[in-house]
Amino acid sequence: MQIKNKQKVVLDGRKLRVGIVTARFNQDITKKLTAAALRRLAECRVAAKNITLVSVAGSMEIPYALQKLARSKRYDCLVALGCVVRGETAHFDYVCKTAQEGVLRVSLDYAIPIGFGVITVNSLAQAEARGHLGADAVSAAVELALL
Repeated sequence: MQIKNKQKVVLDGRKLRVGIVTARFNQDITKKLTAAALRRLAECRVAAKNITLVSVAGSMEIPYALQKLARSKRYDCLVALGCVVRGETAHFDYVCKTAQEGVLRVSLDYAIPIGFGVITVNSLAQAEARGHLGADAVSAAVELALL
């Protein structure tokens, strides 16, 4: 159920079970994404006991972990959090594409909302400025779960 106020939509997630998959690569950034996601879940009144945190090596591993969670049918929505910083090779492009397409596939194959909080940036400075986006990924997932 949504209640609109002047600034933003207030989401009531008291009955939701949420899984968060966070990549450890670029951990200084992904810790901030996770902290922002957890703050937003608290704002949505999702009980701490209804939140599962999973850590994976990098953003390419996120889709597999999401698939395992989705298969369990224990979650109303999921959240993917990671950080990919462009380097000197094409590896950046492959990681970004694999993560994005994998997350989308899991969402559609299992009919489960997944908030996409894998930030793809050109520098660590850009990543630092986007640590709050974990909250946006949660908002998207919770809103869809409440449809």
